[in-house]
Amino acid sequence: MALLHSFEFPEAIAGFERVLKDDPQCGIAAWGIAMSVWGNPFSGLRAPRVIQDGRAAIERAQTIGAQSTREREYIAAVSLLYDNPTTTDQRTRTLAYEQAMERIATKYSDDLEAAAFYALAIDQNALPTDKTFANQLKAAAILERLFAVEPEHPGVTHYLIHSYDVPPLAGRGLPYARRYADLAPDAPHALHMPAHTFTRLGLWQESIDTNTRSHDAAIKRGDSGEALHAMDYMVYAYLQTAQDTAAKRVADELAQIIARQPPPASGPGLAGGFPAAAIPARYVLERNRWSAAINLQAKPATQPYIEAITHFARAMGAARLERLDILKTELDQLAMLRDKEIVAKDLYWTTQVEIQRQAVEAWMLWVQGGKNQAIASMTQAATLEDTTEKSAVTPGPLAPAHELLGDMLMEAKRPADALKAYETALQKEPNRFRSIYGAGHAAELAGVALKARSYYQQLIKICERGERQIRPELDHAASYVGGTR
Repeated sequence: MALLHSFEFPEAIAGFERVLKDDPQCGIAAWGIAMSVWGNPFSGLRAPRVIQDGRAAIERAQTIGAQSTREREYIAAVSLLYDNPTTTDQRTRTLAYEQAMERIATKYSDDLEAAAFYALAIDQNALPTDKTFANQLKAAAILERLFAVEPEHPGVTHYLIHSYDVPPLAGRGLPYARRYADLAPDAPHALHMPAHTFTRLGLWQESIDTNTRSHDAAIKRGDSGEALHAMDYMVYAYLQTAQDTAAKRVADELAQIIARQPPPASGPGLAGGFPAAAIPARYVLERNRWSAAINLQAKPATQPYIEAITHFARAMGAARLERLDILKTELDQLAMLRDKEIVAKDLYWTTQVEIQRQAVEAWMLWVQGGKNQAIASMTQAATLEDTTEKSAVTPGPLAPAHELLGDMLMEAKRPADALKAYETALQKEPNRFRSIYGAGHAAELAGVALKARSYYQQLIKICERGERQIRPELDHAASYVGGTR
Protein backbone atom coordinates (compact mmCIF):
# COMPACT_ATOMS: atom_id res chain seq x y z
CA MET A 1 0.00 0.00 0.00
CA ALA A 2 2.86 2.41 0.77
CA LEU A 3 4.36 1.68 -2.66
CA LEU A 4 0.99 2.18 -4.35
CA HIS A 5 0.57 5.55 -2.64
CA SER A 6 4.00 6.62 -3.87
CA PHE A 7 3.24 5.52 -7.47
CA GLU A 8 5.87 2.79 -7.37
CA PHE A 9 3.58 0.56 -9.38
CA PRO A 10 5.75 -2.40 -10.49
CA GLU A 11 7.04 -2.81 -6.95
CA ALA A 12 3.50 -2.52 -5.56
CA ILE A 13 2.30 -5.23 -7.94
CA ALA A 14 5.16 -7.48 -6.84
CA GLY A 15 4.19 -6.90 -3.22
CA PHE A 16 0.54 -7.70 -3.80
CA GLU A 17 1.55 -10.83 -5.73
CA ARG A 18 3.58 -11.98 -2.71
CA VAL A 19 0.51 -11.49 -0.54
CA LEU A 20 -1.52 -13.67 -2.90
CA LYS A 21 1.17 -16.33 -2.86
CA ASP A 22 1.00 -16.43 0.95
CA ASP A 23 -2.78 -16.05 1.08
CA PRO A 24 -4.55 -17.09 -2.17
CA GLN A 25 -7.89 -16.03 -0.64
CA CYS A 26 -6.91 -12.35 -0.25
CA GLY A 27 -9.11 -10.73 -2.88
CA ILE A 28 -8.10 -7.24 -1.80
CA ALA A 29 -4.53 -7.99 -2.94
CA ALA A 30 -5.91 -8.49 -6.46
CA TRP A 31 -7.68 -5.13 -6.01
CA GLY A 32 -4.25 -3.65 -5.27
CA ILE A 33 -2.90 -5.11 -8.51
CA ALA A 34 -5.79 -3.56 -10.47
CA MET A 35 -5.12 -0.18 -8.85
CA SER A 36 -1.41 -0.47 -9.62
CA VAL A 37 -2.01 -1.48 -13.24
CA TRP A 38 -4.06 1.72 -13.72
CA GLY A 39 -0.92 3.59 -12.80
CA ASN A 40 -0.41 7.31 -12.52
CA PRO A 41 -3.89 8.90 -12.60
CA PHE A 42 -2.46 11.95 -14.37
CA SER A 43 -0.79 10.17 -17.29
CA GLY A 44 -3.58 10.48 -19.87
CA LEU A 45 -5.47 7.90 -21.89
CA ARG A 46 -4.75 4.28 -21.06
CA ALA A 47 -3.31 1.95 -23.66
CA PRO A 48 -5.28 -1.20 -24.60
CA ARG A 49 -2.70 -3.37 -22.79
CA VAL A 50 -3.35 -1.50 -19.54
CA ILE A 51 -7.08 -2.13 -19.86
CA GLN A 52 -6.45 -5.79 -20.65
CA ASP A 53 -4.18 -6.29 -17.62
CA GLY A 54 -6.54 -4.37 -15.37
CA ARG A 55 -9.51 -6.44 -16.41
CA ALA A 56 -7.51 -9.60 -15.67
CA ALA A 57 -6.74 -8.33 -12.15
CA ILE A 58 -10.41 -7.47 -11.56
CA GLU A 59 -11.57 -10.89 -12.72
CA ARG A 60 -9.00 -12.45 -10.42
CA ALA A 61 -10.31 -10.41 -7.48
CA GLN A 62 -13.90 -11.33 -8.28
CA THR A 63 -13.02 -15.02 -8.60
CA ILE A 64 -11.20 -15.04 -5.26
CA GLY A 65 -13.94 -13.05 -3.58
CA ALA A 66 -13.73 -10.66 -0.64
CA GLN A 67 -13.69 -11.04 3.12
CA SER A 68 -16.12 -8.20 3.81
CA THR A 69 -18.71 -5.93 2.27
CA ARG A 70 -16.21 -3.08 2.29
CA GLU A 71 -13.66 -5.13 0.35
CA ARG A 72 -16.32 -6.04 -2.21
CA GLU A 73 -17.11 -2.34 -2.61
CA TYR A 74 -13.44 -1.50 -3.15
CA ILE A 75 -13.21 -4.17 -5.85
CA ALA A 76 -16.42 -3.01 -7.49
CA ALA A 77 -15.15 0.58 -7.50
CA VAL A 78 -11.84 -0.14 -9.25
CA SER A 79 -13.65 -2.33 -11.79
CA LEU A 80 -15.39 0.83 -13.04
CA LEU A 81 -12.07 2.11 -14.38
CA TYR A 82 -11.92 -0.83 -16.76
CA ASP A 83 -15.60 -1.41 -17.61
CA ASN A 84 -16.70 -1.23 -21.26
CA PRO A 85 -13.64 0.66 -22.55
CA THR A 86 -14.74 0.29 -26.18
CA THR A 87 -18.11 1.94 -25.57
CA THR A 88 -17.45 4.20 -22.58
CA ASP A 89 -14.84 6.95 -22.72
CA GLN A 90 -12.16 7.16 -20.05
CA ARG A 91 -13.50 10.31 -18.36
CA THR A 92 -16.92 8.72 -17.89
CA ARG A 93 -15.22 5.74 -16.26
CA THR A 94 -13.01 7.83 -13.96
CA LEU A 95 -16.02 9.90 -12.89
CA ALA A 96 -17.90 6.68 -12.07
CA TYR A 97 -14.91 5.52 -10.02
CA GLU A 98 -14.80 8.85 -8.17
CA GLN A 99 -18.49 8.56 -7.29
CA ALA A 100 -17.99 5.00 -6.04
CA MET A 101 -15.08 6.09 -3.85
CA GLU A 102 -17.18 8.93 -2.48
CA ARG A 103 -19.83 6.41 -1.40
CA ILE A 104 -17.20 4.22 0.28
CA ALA A 105 -15.52 7.16 2.02
CA THR A 106 -18.89 8.39 3.26
CA LYS A 107 -20.09 4.98 4.41
CA TYR A 108 -16.81 4.14 6.18
CA SER A 109 -15.96 7.55 7.58
CA ASP A 110 -13.13 6.19 9.71
CA ASP A 111 -11.38 4.59 6.71
CA LEU A 112 -8.43 6.87 5.98
CA GLU A 113 -7.48 4.88 2.87
CA ALA A 114 -10.92 5.35 1.34
CA ALA A 115 -10.76 9.10 1.94
CA ALA A 116 -7.26 9.34 0.45
CA PHE A 117 -8.19 7.40 -2.69
CA TYR A 118 -11.38 9.45 -3.00
CA ALA A 119 -9.35 12.68 -2.88
CA LEU A 120 -6.97 11.31 -5.52
CA ALA A 121 -9.95 10.43 -7.74
CA ILE A 122 -11.23 13.99 -7.41
CA ASP A 123 -7.83 15.32 -8.46
CA GLN A 124 -7.70 12.89 -11.38
CA ASN A 125 -10.94 14.35 -12.74
CA ALA A 126 -9.91 18.01 -12.43
CA LEU A 127 -10.41 19.75 -15.76
CA PRO A 128 -7.40 21.75 -16.98
CA THR A 129 -9.84 24.41 -18.22
CA ASP A 130 -11.37 24.98 -14.77
CA LYS A 131 -9.59 28.03 -13.42
CA THR A 132 -11.55 27.93 -10.16
CA PHE A 133 -9.59 24.75 -9.33
CA ALA A 134 -12.71 23.41 -7.64
CA ASN A 135 -11.58 19.77 -7.76
CA GLN A 136 -8.12 20.50 -6.46
CA LEU A 137 -9.45 22.53 -3.54
CA LYS A 138 -12.06 19.91 -2.72
CA ALA A 139 -9.45 17.16 -2.69
CA ALA A 140 -7.02 19.28 -0.68
CA ALA A 141 -9.65 19.96 2.00
CA ILE A 142 -10.09 16.20 2.50
CA LEU A 143 -6.35 15.58 2.51
CA GLU A 144 -5.59 18.41 4.93
CA ARG A 145 -7.97 16.78 7.43
CA LEU A 146 -6.27 13.42 6.90
CA PHE A 147 -2.84 14.99 7.31
CA ALA A 148 -3.85 16.29 10.75
CA VAL A 149 -4.66 12.69 11.74
CA GLU A 150 -1.75 10.86 10.10
CA PRO A 151 1.03 13.24 8.96
CA GLU A 152 3.37 10.34 8.11
CA HIS A 153 0.98 8.85 5.53
CA PRO A 154 2.84 8.96 2.18
CA GLY A 155 -0.30 9.05 0.05
CA VAL A 156 -1.81 12.01 1.89
CA THR A 157 1.32 14.13 1.45
CA HIS A 158 1.80 12.96 -2.14
CA TYR A 159 -1.75 13.80 -3.16
CA LEU A 160 -1.57 17.20 -1.48
CA ILE A 161 1.34 18.07 -3.77
CA HIS A 162 -0.79 17.05 -6.76
CA SER A 163 -3.77 19.01 -5.43
CA TYR A 164 -1.71 22.18 -5.23
CA ASP A 165 0.14 21.59 -8.52
CA VAL A 166 -1.29 24.69 -10.26
CA PRO A 167 0.27 28.17 -10.26
CA PRO A 168 -2.19 29.99 -7.93
CA LEU A 169 -2.09 27.20 -5.32
CA ALA A 170 1.54 26.08 -5.53
CA GLY A 171 2.65 27.98 -2.45
CA ARG A 172 0.27 25.93 -0.32
CA GLY A 173 2.04 22.77 -1.42
CA LEU A 174 5.53 23.86 -0.36
CA PRO A 175 5.45 22.42 3.20
CA TYR A 176 4.33 19.05 1.82
CA ALA A 177 6.91 19.13 -0.98
CA ARG A 178 9.70 19.64 1.52
CA ARG A 179 8.36 16.77 3.64
CA TYR A 180 7.42 14.08 1.16
CA ALA A 181 10.84 12.95 -0.01
CA ASP A 182 11.80 12.07 3.56
CA LEU A 183 8.66 9.96 4.00
CA ALA A 184 9.68 7.58 1.19
CA PRO A 185 13.44 7.99 0.74
CA ASP A 186 13.85 4.84 -1.36
CA ALA A 187 11.02 5.60 -3.81
CA PRO A 188 12.20 7.42 -6.97
CA HIS A 189 8.79 8.94 -7.63
CA ALA A 190 8.48 10.20 -4.06
CA LEU A 191 11.93 11.78 -4.33
CA HIS A 192 10.87 13.45 -7.59
CA MET A 193 7.44 14.72 -6.55
CA PRO A 194 8.63 17.80 -4.59
CA ALA A 195 9.99 19.09 -7.90
CA HIS A 196 6.43 19.70 -9.07
CA THR A 197 6.03 22.35 -6.39
CA PHE A 198 9.58 23.65 -6.72
CA THR A 199 9.09 24.09 -10.47
CA ARG A 200 5.80 25.92 -10.00
CA LEU A 201 7.54 28.35 -7.67
CA GLY A 202 10.79 28.66 -9.61
CA LEU A 203 12.88 27.14 -6.80
CA TRP A 204 15.38 25.71 -9.22
CA GLN A 205 18.16 24.46 -6.96
CA GLU A 206 15.69 22.58 -4.76
CA SER A 207 14.28 20.99 -7.90
CA ILE A 208 17.77 19.98 -9.05
CA ASP A 209 18.60 18.50 -5.66
CA THR A 210 15.44 16.40 -5.27
CA ASN A 211 15.51 15.21 -8.89
CA THR A 212 19.15 14.20 -8.50
CA ARG A 213 18.13 11.99 -5.57
CA SER A 214 15.22 10.59 -7.59
CA HIS A 215 17.43 9.90 -10.60
CA ASP A 216 20.04 8.12 -8.49
CA ALA A 217 17.42 5.96 -6.77
CA ALA A 218 15.80 5.09 -10.10
CA ILE A 219 19.11 4.15 -11.73
CA LYS A 220 19.98 1.99 -8.74
CA ARG A 221 16.62 0.24 -9.12
CA GLY A 222 16.93 -0.06 -12.90
CA ASP A 223 13.85 2.12 -13.53
CA SER A 224 14.84 4.09 -16.63
CA GLY A 225 11.38 5.62 -17.07
CA GLU A 226 11.40 7.25 -13.64
CA ALA A 227 15.03 8.29 -14.12
CA LEU A 228 14.21 10.03 -17.41
CA HIS A 229 11.22 11.78 -15.86
CA ALA A 230 13.46 13.20 -13.12
CA MET A 231 16.08 14.13 -15.71
CA ASP A 232 13.57 16.19 -17.70
CA TYR A 233 12.74 18.26 -14.62
CA MET A 234 16.46 18.42 -13.76
CA VAL A 235 17.47 19.72 -17.20
CA TYR A 236 14.68 22.28 -17.10
CA ALA A 237 15.96 23.63 -13.77
CA TYR A 238 19.62 23.61 -14.83
CA LEU A 239 18.77 25.63 -17.94
CA GLN A 240 16.82 28.25 -15.99
CA THR A 241 19.91 28.81 -13.82
CA ALA A 242 22.37 28.88 -16.75
CA GLN A 243 24.11 25.70 -15.55
CA ASP A 244 24.50 24.61 -19.14
CA THR A 245 27.39 22.20 -18.64
CA ALA A 246 25.39 20.29 -16.04
CA ALA A 247 22.40 20.24 -18.40
CA LYS A 248 24.65 18.86 -21.13
CA ARG A 249 25.78 16.04 -18.83
CA VAL A 250 22.15 15.04 -18.31
CA ALA A 251 21.45 15.24 -22.05
CA ASP A 252 24.47 13.02 -22.74
CA GLU A 253 23.30 10.51 -20.15
CA LEU A 254 19.88 10.49 -21.81
CA ALA A 255 21.48 9.37 -25.06
CA GLN A 256 23.28 6.56 -23.23
CA ILE A 257 20.08 5.37 -21.53
CA ILE A 258 18.12 5.46 -24.79
CA ALA A 259 20.87 3.51 -26.54
CA ARG A 260 20.61 0.79 -23.88
CA GLN A 261 16.84 0.78 -23.57
CA PRO A 262 14.79 2.67 -26.18
CA PRO A 263 11.40 4.02 -25.03
CA PRO A 264 8.59 1.48 -25.48
CA ALA A 265 6.61 1.40 -28.69
CA SER A 266 3.42 1.67 -26.65
CA GLY A 267 2.48 2.74 -23.17
CA PRO A 268 2.31 6.01 -21.25
CA GLY A 269 4.54 8.92 -22.24
CA LEU A 270 5.77 9.08 -18.68
CA ALA A 271 7.63 5.82 -19.26
CA GLY A 272 10.43 7.57 -21.11
CA GLY A 273 9.15 8.72 -24.48
CA PHE A 274 8.26 12.24 -23.39
CA PRO A 275 11.57 13.16 -21.70
CA ALA A 276 13.49 11.40 -24.46
CA ALA A 277 12.05 13.96 -26.89
CA ALA A 278 11.79 16.93 -24.52
CA ILE A 279 15.33 17.01 -23.08
CA PRO A 280 17.16 17.55 -26.42
CA ALA A 281 14.52 20.10 -27.46
CA ARG A 282 14.84 22.05 -24.21
CA TYR A 283 18.63 22.02 -24.38
CA VAL A 284 18.66 23.89 -27.70
CA LEU A 285 15.58 26.12 -27.33
CA GLU A 286 16.35 27.51 -23.87
CA ARG A 287 19.83 28.49 -25.11
CA ASN A 288 18.66 29.98 -28.44
CA ARG A 289 20.62 27.44 -30.45
CA TRP A 290 18.50 27.71 -33.57
CA SER A 291 20.76 25.78 -35.98
CA ALA A 292 20.89 22.89 -33.52
CA ALA A 293 17.10 23.03 -33.23
CA ILE A 294 16.49 22.52 -36.95
CA ASN A 295 18.91 19.59 -36.91
CA LEU A 296 16.95 17.66 -34.28
CA GLN A 297 15.69 14.38 -35.69
CA ALA A 298 12.01 13.60 -35.17
CA LYS A 299 11.36 9.96 -34.30
CA PRO A 300 8.17 7.89 -34.08
CA ALA A 301 6.80 8.11 -30.56
CA THR A 302 4.31 6.39 -28.31
CA GLN A 303 1.77 9.21 -28.69
CA PRO A 304 1.39 12.05 -31.23
CA TYR A 305 2.00 14.76 -28.63
CA ILE A 306 5.43 13.30 -27.90
CA GLU A 307 6.37 13.34 -31.56
CA ALA A 308 5.13 16.94 -31.75
CA ILE A 309 7.85 18.06 -29.34
CA THR A 310 10.64 17.70 -31.87
CA HIS A 311 8.63 19.18 -34.73
CA PHE A 312 7.84 22.23 -32.61
CA ALA A 313 11.50 22.67 -31.66
CA ARG A 314 12.57 22.39 -35.29
CA ALA A 315 9.98 24.99 -36.23
CA MET A 316 11.23 27.43 -33.59
CA GLY A 317 14.73 27.12 -34.97
CA ALA A 318 13.49 27.57 -38.51
CA ALA A 319 11.58 30.71 -37.52
CA ARG A 320 14.64 32.45 -36.09
CA LEU A 321 16.74 31.43 -39.10
CA GLU A 322 13.92 32.43 -41.47
CA ARG A 323 13.84 28.99 -43.06
CA LEU A 324 10.36 29.17 -44.51
CA ASP A 325 10.67 25.75 -46.18
CA ILE A 326 11.25 24.03 -42.84
CA LEU A 327 8.55 26.10 -41.14
CA LYS A 328 5.94 24.99 -43.66
CA THR A 329 6.92 21.34 -43.30
CA GLU A 330 6.81 21.45 -39.50
CA LEU A 331 3.49 23.31 -39.51
CA ASP A 332 2.00 20.52 -41.63
CA GLN A 333 3.45 17.90 -39.28
CA LEU A 334 1.93 19.57 -36.22
CA ALA A 335 -1.47 19.79 -37.91
CA MET A 336 -1.27 16.09 -38.73
CA LEU A 337 -0.28 15.18 -35.16
CA ARG A 338 -3.07 17.35 -33.74
CA ASP A 339 -5.53 15.50 -35.94
CA LYS A 340 -4.21 12.18 -34.64
CA GLU A 341 -4.94 13.35 -31.10
CA ILE A 342 -8.46 14.28 -32.21
CA VAL A 343 -8.95 10.77 -33.56
CA ALA A 344 -7.63 9.38 -30.27
CA LYS A 345 -10.23 11.57 -28.49
CA ASP A 346 -7.59 13.05 -26.23
CA LEU A 347 -8.87 16.60 -25.83
CA TYR A 348 -6.08 17.72 -23.51
CA TRP A 349 -3.20 16.82 -25.79
CA THR A 350 -5.14 17.95 -28.85
CA THR A 351 -5.19 21.40 -27.26
CA GLN A 352 -1.49 21.32 -26.37
CA VAL A 353 -0.45 20.40 -29.92
CA GLU A 354 -2.83 23.02 -31.29
CA ILE A 355 -1.14 25.69 -29.15
CA GLN A 356 2.18 24.65 -30.68
CA ARG A 357 0.69 24.67 -34.17
CA GLN A 358 -0.74 28.16 -33.72
CA ALA A 359 2.60 29.45 -32.43
CA VAL A 360 4.43 28.00 -35.43
CA GLU A 361 1.82 29.44 -37.78
CA ALA A 362 2.38 32.85 -36.19
CA TRP A 363 6.12 32.67 -36.78
CA MET A 364 5.56 31.58 -40.37
CA LEU A 365 3.38 34.65 -40.91
CA TRP A 366 6.16 36.74 -39.38
CA VAL A 367 8.81 35.33 -41.72
CA GLN A 368 6.47 35.90 -44.66
CA GLY A 369 6.21 39.56 -43.71
CA GLY A 370 2.74 39.65 -42.19
CA LYS A 371 3.89 41.23 -38.93
CA ASN A 372 0.52 42.40 -37.56
CA GLN A 373 -1.16 39.16 -38.56
CA ALA A 374 1.65 37.20 -36.92
CA ILE A 375 1.27 39.07 -33.64
CA ALA A 376 -2.50 38.49 -33.72
CA SER A 377 -1.93 34.78 -34.33
CA MET A 378 0.60 34.50 -31.49
CA THR A 379 -1.80 36.34 -29.19
CA GLN A 380 -4.42 33.75 -30.10
CA ALA A 381 -2.02 30.94 -29.18
CA ALA A 382 -1.30 32.61 -25.84
CA THR A 383 -5.00 33.03 -25.15
CA LEU A 384 -5.58 29.33 -25.83
CA GLU A 385 -2.69 28.40 -23.55
CA ASP A 386 -4.28 30.47 -20.78
CA THR A 387 -7.34 28.21 -20.85
CA THR A 388 -5.40 25.11 -19.85
CA GLU A 389 -2.66 23.83 -17.52
CA LYS A 390 0.51 21.82 -17.94
CA SER A 391 0.46 18.06 -17.55
CA ALA A 392 2.26 16.32 -14.69
CA VAL A 393 4.40 14.62 -17.34
CA THR A 394 6.31 17.87 -17.96
CA PRO A 395 7.93 20.64 -15.91
CA GLY A 396 6.57 23.16 -18.38
CA PRO A 397 6.05 23.98 -22.05
CA LEU A 398 9.05 24.08 -24.36
CA ALA A 399 8.32 27.76 -24.88
CA PRO A 400 5.37 29.48 -23.15
CA ALA A 401 3.18 31.23 -25.70
CA HIS A 402 3.26 34.55 -23.83
CA GLU A 403 7.07 34.38 -23.86
CA LEU A 404 7.01 33.79 -27.60
CA LEU A 405 4.64 36.73 -27.96
CA GLY A 406 7.13 38.85 -26.02
CA ASP A 407 9.92 37.75 -28.37
CA MET A 408 7.83 38.68 -31.38
CA LEU A 409 6.89 42.08 -29.95
CA MET A 410 10.57 42.78 -29.28
CA GLU A 411 11.29 41.97 -32.94
CA ALA A 412 8.50 44.42 -33.83
CA LYS A 413 10.25 47.16 -31.80
CA ARG A 414 7.40 47.32 -29.30
CA PRO A 415 9.26 46.83 -25.99
CA ALA A 416 6.50 48.21 -23.76
CA ASP A 417 4.05 45.62 -25.12
CA ALA A 418 6.73 42.93 -24.97
CA LEU A 419 7.29 43.71 -21.28
CA LYS A 420 3.60 43.03 -20.58
CA ALA A 421 3.80 39.71 -22.43
CA TYR A 422 6.90 38.56 -20.53
CA GLU A 423 5.37 39.57 -17.21
CA THR A 424 2.24 37.58 -18.06
CA ALA A 425 4.42 34.57 -18.83
CA LEU A 426 6.18 34.94 -15.48
CA GLN A 427 2.90 34.87 -13.57
CA LYS A 428 2.44 31.26 -14.65
CA GLU A 429 6.07 30.19 -15.08
CA PRO A 430 8.06 32.16 -12.44
CA ASN A 431 11.83 32.60 -12.63
CA ARG A 432 12.15 31.42 -16.23
CA PHE A 433 15.48 32.63 -17.58
CA ARG A 434 14.24 33.70 -21.01
CA SER A 435 11.16 35.50 -19.64
CA ILE A 436 13.09 37.32 -16.90
CA TYR A 437 15.80 38.44 -19.30
CA GLY A 438 13.15 39.35 -21.87
CA ALA A 439 11.31 41.45 -19.29
CA GLY A 440 14.52 43.19 -18.24
CA HIS A 441 15.59 43.90 -21.80
CA ALA A 442 12.11 45.10 -22.77
CA ALA A 443 11.98 47.40 -19.74
CA GLU A 444 15.44 48.72 -20.62
CA LEU A 445 14.43 49.55 -24.18
CA ALA A 446 11.10 51.01 -23.00
CA GLY A 447 12.96 53.35 -20.68
CA VAL A 448 11.70 51.79 -17.45
CA ALA A 449 15.07 51.75 -15.74
CA LEU A 450 14.03 50.67 -12.24
CA LYS A 451 12.10 47.69 -13.60
CA ALA A 452 14.95 46.74 -15.93
CA ARG A 453 17.40 46.81 -13.03
CA SER A 454 15.05 44.72 -10.86
CA TYR A 455 14.65 42.00 -13.49
CA TYR A 456 18.36 41.90 -14.27
CA GLN A 457 19.20 41.62 -10.56
CA GLN A 458 16.68 38.80 -10.27
CA LEU A 459 18.31 36.99 -13.20
CA ILE A 460 21.79 37.36 -11.70
CA LYS A 461 20.61 35.99 -8.36
CA ILE A 462 18.86 32.99 -9.94
CA CYS A 463 22.00 32.25 -11.95
CA GLU A 464 24.49 32.45 -9.07
CA ARG A 465 25.81 29.04 -10.14
CA GLY A 466 25.45 29.82 -13.82
CA GLU A 467 28.06 30.10 -16.57
CA ARG A 468 28.22 33.74 -17.60
CA GLN A 469 30.78 33.09 -20.30
CA ILE A 470 28.31 31.07 -22.38
CA ARG A 471 25.20 33.10 -21.63
CA PRO A 472 25.62 36.62 -23.10
CA GLU A 473 22.34 37.64 -21.46
CA LEU A 474 24.02 37.35 -18.06
CA ASP A 475 26.88 39.56 -19.17
CA HIS A 476 24.44 42.17 -20.39
CA ALA A 477 22.44 42.04 -17.15
CA ALA A 478 25.59 42.39 -15.04
CA SER A 479 26.81 45.28 -17.16
CA TYR A 480 23.51 47.09 -16.78
CA VAL A 481 23.30 46.55 -13.02
CA GLY A 482 26.94 47.46 -12.50
CA GLY A 483 26.72 50.59 -14.62
CA THR A 484 25.08 53.91 -13.90
CA ARG A 485 21.81 53.14 -15.65
